[in-house]
Amino acid sequence: MSAETPDVLVVGAGPAGLAAADAARRAGARVVLLDAAGDAGGQYWRHLPASRPAAAERVLHHGWDRFAALRGQEVLTDAQVWLAERHDDRPPTLHVLVGPADGSDRVRRTFAPTTLVLATGAYERTLPFPGWDLPGVFTAGAAQALAKAERIAVGRRVVVAGAGPFLLPVAASLVRTGAQVLGVLEANGWRRLARAWSARPAELLSTRHKAGELAGYVRDLARHRIPYRTGTAVVAAHGTDRVTSVTVARLDADWAPVMGSERRVPADAVCVSHGFVPRTELAVSAGCRLTRDGGVRTDENGLTSVPGVYAAGEITGIGGADLALAEGVVAGLAAAAAADPAGGGISAGQRRDRTVNQRFAARLEAAHGIRPGWVGWLADDTVICRCEEVTAGDLRAGAAATGSRGLRSLKLSTRAGLGVCQGRVCGRTVEDLLNRHTGGLLDAGRTETRPLAAFVRLGELAAGADKEEPA
Repeated sequence: MSAETPDVLVVGAGPAGLAAADAARRAGARVVLLDAAGDAGGQYWRHLPASRPAAAERVLHHGWDRFAALRGQEVLTDAQVWLAERHDDRPPTLHVLVGPADGSDRVRRTFAPTTLVLATGAYERTLPFPGWDLPGVFTAGAAQALAKAERIAVGRRVVVAGAGPFLLPVAASLVRTGAQVLGVLEANGWRRLARAWSARPAELLSTRHKAGELAGYVRDLARHRIPYRTGTAVVAAHGTDRVTSVTVARLDADWAPVMGSERRVPADAVCVSHGFVPRTELAVSAGCRLTRDGGVRTDENGLTSVPGVYAAGEITGIGGADLALAEGVVAGLAAAAAADPAGGGISAGQRRDRTVNQRFAARLEAAHGIRPGWVGWLADDTVICRCEEVTAGDLRAGAAATGSRGLRSLKLSTRAGLGVCQGRVCGRTVEDLLNRHTGGLLDAGRTETRPLAAFVRLGELAAGADKEEPA
C-alpha cells in the first residue's frame, strides 16, 4: 500500500488537535488532521450537524468564536485509526479506515508522517453505585452530548451528581432542553473546595476569564432555582425497568457516606461524572510511555518517548479546554519545526499560556479529585464490570480465593475488564478495588496499557487492498 507522507499528522479534532493542526499549518507544514467522529470539535465543541444548524449555537458553548476560526481548516472525518505500525527511529505508520463506523464500505488509507501529534482526548469516569446499570442513569457527558448535538433531554426530572466543574455546564445544557434539574450534587465539601481555590490567589489572575464562565453557570442555577449541594452524592438508583428515584447522602471529607443522612428523591434520570481518564490506546500502540496518573509522558514541547511523536490535550492529563488549546499550539509548532527546522519556533508567551493552564489543572485536581471513601456506598451485588457482569463481591472473592496480587491474573480469573469495552468504563475502578483487596497490586497501572486502538470487522481485514484509496 502506498502511504501518504504529510509533514505533520494530527489525530483528534477536538480543541488540542484543532489548535495543533492550525499552528503547524501556519508554520508552513503540510498537515493532515483526522478524527473518528463525523465532524470536528470533539466532546467540548459538540454541536448540531451542518445540515441542521442552530441559529444561536454559541449560547451552548464557551469559546465558540475560537472554534469557528479553527473549524475552517480541512479535517478528514469518520477516519478511525485501527493500527499503529511501530518503527525504531521515526513515528509509527498509521493505518486508517475512512467512512461511517457502522458502514460496510470503509476505505483504507495509510499515513507515514514525518511527525505525529496525538490529541485523542479522554473518557469520562463514573464511579459505580447500586443501580447505576439501570436505564435512566447517564454519564454527564452523554447527557450533555444529547443536549448539544440533538437537543434531547435525558429526562423530565434529572439529578446531576459527581465531582468537578463539568457538572455546571451539564446542568445548564439540560435546562436549555426543557429538563427540570432537581439539584447539582458535588461530592467534595466546601472546606476542600475553599482550600484548593483560595491557595496562591495571584495565580488565578491569569485565568480570570473563567470567573465569567462560572458566573454564567451560577446565574443559570439561580434563575431556575437549582440547588447546588456540596459534600453530597447519589449513592444508589432505584427502579425496575428504569430509574424512578435515587438515594442521596451526605459524604465526609473522604467521600464515605454519613450514616443516617440518606434521603430518597423521585427522579426519572440521573447524570453522573467523577472526572475523566486519558484516552491512551493509540499512544500505547505507538509505544509512548505513560505517567503514574495514566497520561502520556511528554517534555516541555509535547514530545513523547517515541521519536517524532507529540501529544497534547487530555491525553497528557486532565486539564480542560484552555489547557488543551495551549498544549495543542505548542505541540503543533514543535512538530512542524521537527519536520522542517526553518518553520519557526515557540514563543515565550505560548509556553507561558501552557504553564498557566497546567497550574489551573493542578488546582482542579486538588479541589475535585476522587477520594477513597466512595467504596462505602458499594454493596456486594453492585455491578462493577457491566460487560462481564462482575460485581464488587466477585472482585473481593476472587482476590481472596486466588491470593494473587497480579492485575492480569485477577482480571483473567474474575473476567473484569475483559468485555467489549476492554475496561474503558470500569478499568480504573476494577484496579482501585483490587488494589484495596490485595493490599497492593504488583502491577498497578496496567489498566492504561490497553493495546487495542479500535475494533475492526474481520470482513474489512479480509478485504485486503480492494478498498484502498490511492495516495
